[in-house]
Amino acid sequence: MNARPANSSRHTIGLIADTHGLLRTDVFTALDGVDLILHAGDVGGDDILDELAAIAPVLAVFGNTDPPGHPRLAGCIDRAVGGVTIHVSHGHEVGSPTPDKLLAIYTADVIVYGHTHKALIAWHGTRLVINPGAAGPRRFHLLPSVALLRIYDGRADAELISLAG
Repeated sequence: MNARPANSSRHTIGLIADTHGLLRTDVFTALDGVDLILHAGDVGGDDILDELAAIAPVLAVFGNTDPPGHPRLAGCIDRAVGGVTIHVSHGHEVGSPTPDKLLAIYTADVIVYGHTHKALIAWHGTRLVINPGAAGPRRFHLLPSVALLRIYDGRADAELISLAG
């Protein structure tokens, strides 16, 4: 039996972006069992947030195609989970987002963004930058995807999950 030490903590967070009003059915399988879902913008309507909430609690930011001031979409999300700080924004606020640009302005241990539709996991020292890719309509010849962020005893790791194209 592999018992977890009493002082350890495990968290699995689903990361999704650029749904643009389409929630693929395999998102429910890919994010099954997560503790929280963070949506990095270009949501495409309240229906998407409601459907995701059937999986786990959802926090979302607005993207460049979402209406600013929407009551369910934040400008950014900054929170600590299991001793790891996480920043979520769409990325369009820096123009064409890259890990280097985002690392230069945000200090979180983990930075999550969308906008480019290109799935990415990049380590920069002890800091992690993640773009879960676009989970909505297929564009730019890119396969749809989401990501899982796993936090265990103050350490983060991530995994990209391809969705049916």
